[in-house]
Amino acid sequence: MSKTYNVAVVGATGAVGLEMIETLEKRNFPVKHLHLFASERSVGKKLKFKGADITVQELKSDVFAGNDFALFSAGAGRSKEFAAAAVNAGCVVIDNSSAFRMEADVPLVVPEVNPEDAKRHKGMIANPNCSTAILLVAIYPLHKVNPIKRIVVATYQAASGAGAKAMAELEEQTAKILRGEKNITAQTLPQRIAFNLFPHVDVFLDNGYTKEEMKFVNESRKIMHHPTLKISATCVRVPVYRAHSESVNIEFERPMTPAQAREIISHSPGVKLVDDPANKKYPMPIDASGQYDCLVGRIRQDVSREDGRGLELFVSGDQLLKGAALNAVQIAELLI
Repeated sequence: MSKTYNVAVVGATGAVGLEMIETLEKRNFPVKHLHLFASERSVGKKLKFKGADITVQELKSDVFAGNDFALFSAGAGRSKEFAAAAVNAGCVVIDNSSAFRMEADVPLVVPEVNPEDAKRHKGMIANPNCSTAILLVAIYPLHKVNPIKRIVVATYQAASGAGAKAMAELEEQTAKILRGEKNITAQTLPQRIAFNLFPHVDVFLDNGYTKEEMKFVNESRKIMHHPTLKISATCVRVPVYRAHSESVNIEFERPMTPAQAREIISHSPGVKLVDDPANKKYPMPIDASGQYDCLVGRIRQDVSREDGRGLELFVSGDQLLKGAALNAVQIAELLI
């Protein structure tokens, strides 16, 4: 009989937590018992897993005994407060927050990029930022063939990246505007999101970039084992319900043609080539939503360069899946 595992999901009632539960079921992860934890206000809620109702319990330090894996998606504060207790209880913690990503002894893993790093864990593995995961799963296959020197990326990040409340805010604001209401106020997001976009994701830093933009720099270097990689990012929140998109300019060490890039991507894991502009086929968040693969297209030579070492491409990926829940479950799959 194949081995089964006890799994805890922390932050079970949040947007990512719900996706983690669904992903465990859809991918038939060998779960023996599933334990769901959340804050006090969610205690007693029932969530479905494989046809059974599982009651959400309160997150406390003493709830982790007997679990093999703990998938955390309750924010950095909760992770810092409770992850050590889970590790001490014998769990492998796979943490979706920013709490431990840049710690030297915590592997930061995208399974299609650096699966071997997961095996070096000391009880804790970090999930990268959603935008970083979507970028790297698309560009790493090209980097393996022709090393990347520099990336300039602009993101188009959906409301889902700011959680369930932001998704609800987009819906509510849109409905109000369509009813002709004028007094639209932002509660969860820093600006009105309906029929608008704004270059403000996470907090601003002293260098003028946001924390989200600098995550691209620091996390990509760590995951790719490429400390000299140059990255500049501009992160933009757009009125899209779910799935992030990214416009990416890449500089390679050697020339690379769009045809070569298409061939590589068409045979790479975690990505799907959608690149037929003549027939209006290119990556879009509406198509990426609910998909495990990230969509890659609009691949073209950078006309601002004459050396053939630049490519442009466009990526769309489901922030709640490859950007979060799916990546976490895939990490657990690596370890079993």
